[in-house]
Amino acid sequence: MTKIDIIKYLWIIILITVLIWSGINPKDQFTWFLEVLPVFIGGGLMAFTYKNFPLTPILYFFILAHCIVLMIGGHFTYAEVPLFDNLFGSERNNYDKVGHFFQGFVPALLAREIFIRKKVINGHAWMNILAVSVCLAFSAFYELIEWGVALASGEDAEAFLGTQGYIWDTQSDMGLALLGAICSLIVLAKSHDKQLKNLK
Repeated sequence: MTKIDIIKYLWIIILITVLIWSGINPKDQFTWFLEVLPVFIGGGLMAFTYKNFPLTPILYFFILAHCIVLMIGGHFTYAEVPLFDNLFGSERNNYDKVGHFFQGFVPALLAREIFIRKKVINGHAWMNILAVSVCLAFSAFYELIEWGVALASGEDAEAFLGTQGYIWDTQSDMGLALLGAICSLIVLAKSHDKQLKNLK
């Protein structure tokens, strides 16, 4: 068994273990389903494309981290995750802001990888602008999904929305996704480029 195989199986074991824990007696079953649905969708897509389009190790690492963030939020609901109550004097539980930061951070790296490997666009500046734009579009789309779920399910969606009475929740969610995307592209670009070269 190679080192890559060991890492791959460890990745899968961690994901499944946290998913099982997350699904055992969650705070709200409906919220759990909504929050972990992207994990199932993303996991299915990665399994389907693994042979023809394996991703870089750094991207797999952050995808796993993002999945864990989603599964923790699904288990407790974003308004009731331990350790995030009254953090830094805030009157609300800000774990949802961690989730929205990751909602920009990880997709920006994914978009960057696809753009480079598929040679979608020339020039790093335009690539970065497009990657950030993709993340903002996805963040806005996710907010529209939340709105649709809230309209369709009424009070049952309150835990999923996690606004906690904060009137600027939607705008701050998208702002944190933007910040996450920019941070990802600045902090990880060099390491990502090295791993992309090893894939070729």
